[in-house]
Amino acid sequence: MYKYLLFDLDGTLTDSYDGIAGGIIYALEKMGVQGYERQNLKMFMGPPLFNSFGKIFGDDTEKINLAVQLYREYFDEIGWKENRVYDRVPQMLQAFKDMGKIMVVATSKPELFSRRIVEYFDLGKYFAFVAGASVGPERASKSSVIEYAIKNAGIGKADALMIGDREHDILGAKQCGLKSMGVLYGYGDRAELVEAGADYIAATPAQVVEMIA
Repeated sequence: MYKYLLFDLDGTLTDSYDGIAGGIIYALEKMGVQGYERQNLKMFMGPPLFNSFGKIFGDDTEKINLAVQLYREYFDEIGWKENRVYDRVPQMLQAFKDMGKIMVVATSKPELFSRRIVEYFDLGKYFAFVAGASVGPERASKSSVIEYAIKNAGIGKADALMIGDREHDILGAKQCGLKSMGVLYGYGDRAELVEAGADYIAATPAQVVEMIA
């Protein structure tokens, strides 16, 4: 059905909640911001960091940039390893590899961290390219990451499917002219994915394979 499969990273391939939450709390505490609990940071799971910190600091670009810098300080040392591959994801990727699908990671996480995580968790063998966000805000939106992936991996849009767990994955795909699939085992839910306009919704990695095969 599709020759090219673009996968989000956080919430789709790996459960990175602990590392992201740890980085957020570290940054906010360093900046003297109170009232955020580690277990209640779902809004940070998926969107670009500049957008998420913008919900806290409004239009204060200086504070947003400092928060992102502090977050990355934590993530570079500790947070990127506070992660795990979702159950059955390797089997899903192997099934697609056996089918001859060309797979690419397209994530709002900075490319440096994304490549490190993909290799550390032995997922690199499945992907032709890992596309992540830039360090600055130049390539921060999901649509800009997807376009970057398309250009660098030689992807034909008509034969491509974006797979992710949050509305940003679905909306980014639409902006780029791609079909999309939402997954329910990550950080989003069915209502969010339906409202965003996902073309398909899968409950498990096994169902992702069933629906695309």
